[in-house]
Amino acid sequence: MKIHEYQAKQLMADRGIPVPQGRAAQTVDEAVAAVRPLIESSGNPVVVVKSQIHAGGRGKGRFVEHPDLGGVVVITDGIEGGPAAAEDAVRSVASKMLGSTLVTIQTGPEGKTVHRLYVEQGISIDRELYLSVLLDRSTSRVLLMGSTEGGTEIEEVAATTPEKILRETIDPAHGLLPFQAARMARGLGIDGDAHRNATAFFLSLARAYMEWDADLIEINPLVVTTDGAVMALDGKMGFEANALYRQPDIADMRDESEEDPAEIEAAEFDLSFIKLDGTIGCMVNGAGLAMATMDIIKYVGGEPANFLDVGGGATAEKVAAAFKIITKDPSVKGIFVNIFGGIMRCDTIAEGVVEAVRDVGLEVPLVVRLEGTNVDEGRRILAESGIDIVTATDMKDGAEKILEMAS
Repeated sequence: MKIHEYQAKQLMADRGIPVPQGRAAQTVDEAVAAVRPLIESSGNPVVVVKSQIHAGGRGKGRFVEHPDLGGVVVITDGIEGGPAAAEDAVRSVASKMLGSTLVTIQTGPEGKTVHRLYVEQGISIDRELYLSVLLDRSTSRVLLMGSTEGGTEIEEVAATTPEKILRETIDPAHGLLPFQAARMARGLGIDGDAHRNATAFFLSLARAYMEWDADLIEINPLVVTTDGAVMALDGKMGFEANALYRQPDIADMRDESEEDPAEIEAAEFDLSFIKLDGTIGCMVNGAGLAMATMDIIKYVGGEPANFLDVGGGATAEKVAAAFKIITKDPSVKGIFVNIFGGIMRCDTIAEGVVEAVRDVGLEVPLVVRLEGTNVDEGRRILAESGIDIVTATDMKDGAEKILEMAS
């Protein structure tokens, strides 16, 4: 589960991890009301208006409706004209941002609609750095990762100057140790008072990562200010969904407007569903078989439209719900149902498919491959349903048939 920047910064502030002052806003008036208190409390006449969406690259992104406007705007009008001038500028920017579609490198061409803003105090920046805490799957350890190339996509740094990425592997029994935090600070070229502040920052962030059941904390940029403070100027966080029952306060931060409606609906039926970019809808039981099904679709030249695992103990109603979710996707040109019946019986799958097709209709080709428990009964149900269903003898046969029919 992802959260917004303003929520991530609130979590950090609650733990004493330094962040700039800021206020979230859902309306233009709320954004304007945030300006004067921020200027007066910080003494800095500059404020920053940030679009809040679950995607990176906001600063370089552009709004569809306002191509000259980025997703992060620095307001300097308060330097000459005072708080009133800054308020006027924020009103103009916020009125354009809210309700508009922001396209970034991570949103895809369809972009995301901005429903929230974050108005933040300006900071006197000396240096911009990159910092993250994440799971390194190659070592099965949590990793503290830093780079001197703050403000740049870490993927670009890894591709062009990988030597500028520093890593500290965190032992799960001891956590990040002080000497590791100090070594990271030295590697980033931080010295003096800022070195002490950075070391404390790294230790606190790594401890929070563990206690929050996070799977990613990314701060880009992490800044060293002109007076030696170390602050998170940005904050991107993701959390392990299976551990949210231990994190009720974080779970309450979920913003469903940022999530795919199909994935939300699937979760209500306890279905594992992920929307993809292809045209062949997949309904499978078991995560391993689902991955293999997507692989075989790509192998024969197609592209899967989704990952959908109905699980081992699905009912006919659950299968029908899964089928309906697939058919709601306008990009789906064909559906491949691939079931190996173990705990999940083939006749249950067949009943669910028939029920769903009779309820919502069938506008695209459907290929079904059944094997395992009650397979003969499942095939009989499909054959006697009166529905135009093509059966397959194995996975490759099914993938080839649905690709041909969908084309």
